[in-house]
Amino acid sequence: MKNRLLVLFLLAAAGATAGAQEKYVNEKATSNTFLSVGVGANASMYAEDGIDLGKVISPHVTVSLGKWITPSWAVRLQGGLWSDKLNSGFISGGPYKDDIQLAGAKEVINLTTGRIRLDGMFNLTNAIMGYNPDRLFSFSIFTGPGLTIANPPSKVDITTGNGVWNGTYSDNNLRMYVNASAGFLAKFNVSKYWDIDLEGRGEVTPAFYGTYGNNIATTGTLYLTLGATYTFGGKQFVKCGESVDMVAINDELNRYRKELSDAKAQIETQRQALANAQKAAPKEVVTVKEVEVPGPRAIFFKKGTSQMDDYSRVNLELAAKIMKANPNKEYKIVGYADKATGSVELNKRLTEKRAQVVCDELVALGVNKAQLKVIGAGGIDNMFGKDSLNRVVILE
Repeated sequence: MKNRLLVLFLLAAAGATAGAQEKYVNEKATSNTFLSVGVGANASMYAEDGIDLGKVISPHVTVSLGKWITPSWAVRLQGGLWSDKLNSGFISGGPYKDDIQLAGAKEVINLTTGRIRLDGMFNLTNAIMGYNPDRLFSFSIFTGPGLTIANPPSKVDITTGNGVWNGTYSDNNLRMYVNASAGFLAKFNVSKYWDIDLEGRGEVTPAFYGTYGNNIATTGTLYLTLGATYTFGGKQFVKCGESVDMVAINDELNRYRKELSDAKAQIETQRQALANAQKAAPKEVVTVKEVEVPGPRAIFFKKGTSQMDDYSRVNLELAAKIMKANPNKEYKIVGYADKATGSVELNKRLTEKRAQVVCDELVALGVNKAQLKVIGAGGIDNMFGKDSLNRVVILE
């Protein structure tokens, strides 16, 4: 019943997250990958006929490698190693030594164990309050399957009224058992890269004490660890459909406008020089045809798309006007993508598609297709200082 309630709670929280929060994604495949180390203690219990017979605390060390897929969801692989101790309590009748039964004996089992766990993690704080990379504290829950590896001891310490007797243990073969666990993770944000963690876990495993207790069905273990997490590259998510940096785009457009203005000023200077030459030699008739010279133009795109906005279409209409005035000139349409996002093959296809979209728009505006050469340059390093400015088609 408790497991069903937990599943229903996670589904409801996921639905609320999807409907209420802005969507964030990893900018790179390796973004928000983390490594954690924890040190703490565990307490093992076993149930015989449903009765808790005791528990003893032992040290425990964990190492985890995982990744936050969204600000609310993560997966991790965790390994845990140290030892387990079990206080069996007083066994009715007691064991035998030299064919004499030791009444009222109390047996303590020590063994080395290891755990491998696969956890699905859900950040309740981000789901309810929204993603905030600067938040000091967050609380997550997790659950998942695992594997317990245990090597039962060859001896058992048996305490009686006459002292301690080291009894032999007939079954010391290495054994593996499937386990299931759930718990919580409290994180304290120290910096962009580091967190301090407090983790608690409850785990249930088929009894791993060999032939010691024939009636023992289940072993339960509680864990509490304190540790640290390092996030490779820093904790960062980007919004889906990240908007283009309009300030940077306007700066680039103003630069192109200045280059075009300088070119027109140079043409005007040459025209005035020719006019002056005509006055000096009036008998010589010189025909001057004024031709507009187009400068480079940039069409910017949003991350992962090849769709143009109205702002870009206005820029293309100005370029088409000049191209139609120069029917014998060939123009290159070169598509680019930022190298930091996507694979080489994906960026190559995306840049070709971006360049083709610009070409089709120019043809629709009346430009001769024979004048246009389409090139997909793929992902490149920063040309203009920012990844967002590399998602561009340059027309020249």
